[in-house]
Amino acid sequence: MVRLKTRWHNKEATHSFDQIAGALAYNIWKIAMNGVLNLEKADFETNSLKHRMEIIAEYLAFSVHLVDRMTYEQFDENERVAFMTELVGKCAKHYEDNMRDIMGGGDYRKDFIELVNRRMAEYAECDYSAENGPSFGMKRIFSDFVKEVLNEKDKQWIGQQIIDAEAPDILKHLRRAMPNLFMKQ
Repeated sequence: MVRLKTRWHNKEATHSFDQIAGALAYNIWKIAMNGVLNLEKADFETNSLKHRMEIIAEYLAFSVHLVDRMTYEQFDENERVAFMTELVGKCAKHYEDNMRDIMGGGDYRKDFIELVNRRMAEYAECDYSAENGPSFGMKRIFSDFVKEVLNEKDKQWIGQQIIDAEAPDILKHLRRAMPNLFMKQ
């Protein structure tokens, strides 16, 4: 079970987009790291910490898109853009900090944001419902992106793992974590 931030300590306070995005980015980061561990437990191989980070980046991008779909009706267009910009920026910070720890200096933030923007456009073409979450097509595209960064021997089997286990797990964790972060309790 992934331990996520699902509540605010100060139950009376109103929280800014910055605070909500920060808590949600932290949760998304933990979900992505757990996803890589799940793949490794299922005998999918990662070669290095850098390779793990490539997979994590795909999990982050997929999760960010799900958050956008899940919160779409909560915001007007300007609020949505502001919130998603904050969320992607906070996720990029987690990614960049970890890449610098692994690889040393570099502009990892820019590359990550470009990846998220490309993935958002791809996922936007797919259906999503509040009840069922991402369509089969969206999950398949997610599996294709993960497949691109896996070792050759694992590419044949990753689709089923992503579609049947990983994507539903991401959605389950996001549904558990998000509701209380957006409101006073």
